Amino acid sequence: MENLSLKQLSQLVYDYCGLNYTNNLSSLENKITRRLQDLNLSIWEYIRLLEGSKSEWDPLVELLTINETYFYREEKQLAVLKDYILPNWSGNSFKIWSAACSTGEEPYSLAIVLSQLGVKGQVIGTDINKRVLKVASNGVYNKRSLSFRRIPQQWLSTYFDDHENEYRVIEEIKELVDFKYLNLLEEQGMKGQQDYDVIFCRNVLIYFDTETIEKVVRHFYHSLKKGGYLFLGHAENISNLNIGFETVSTQGTFYYRKG
Repeated sequence: MENLSLKQLSQLVYDYCGLNYTNNLSSLENKITRRLQDLNLSIWEYIRLLEGSKSEWDPLVELLTINETYFYREEKQLAVLKDYILPNWSGNSFKIWSAACSTGEEPYSLAIVLSQLGVKGQVIGTDINKRVLKVASNGVYNKRSLSFRRIPQQWLSTYFDDHENEYRVIEEIKELVDFKYLNLLEEQGMKGQQDYDVIFCRNVLIYFDTETIEKVVRHFYHSLKKGGYLFLGHAENISNLNIGFETVSTQGTFYYRKG
């Protein structure tokens, strides 16, 4: 009976945000056990709660999403943006989407690259987890945080204010970034994302099945301007999806271009 209830819950989660626990029910159970105890509910009762209350999805998403990120992550991709894409770009304002941005380290890193080159632009960071979006919007990080594990010292001294136990992103960089709630499986919200020059969505698709990946990537394709670029994580490959992206390689870094 409990296995059946977990299967139904996993299907609800899959339908809502694409995370696939159907073959890993024990992991799903481990992640929700404390929440069930706090609410004093069985899994069946929790399913009824989710079906009747949109607000309960927020704490559940916080339990299920992975928020591993840090500044200057995948520096080779940042180098491609800085050394190849931006110098060959012509336009009024460069627009970047950081999809599933977590606590904000990626969009702020992208904004720093724009600032370094003096490019007028905007970075939009989106995530389904409202708690991490609040952290991102504040732009304040504990000095002991793993967020700074790879950051160049020049970045730290130039683009952050030092406040006792924390570093704060300077206002000049914060002004380049907007954070918004977005579920990558929500049709209307995704259709509203338009006219991007570059999209970064790294280490997110690995949690989706093929059907969900194709759905999300098709939205990315339509969100990009003609000739725009999509960057994924190293373990993510969409070359076989035949959506319209051209695979590009620059100094051993693979990414995708909209034809």
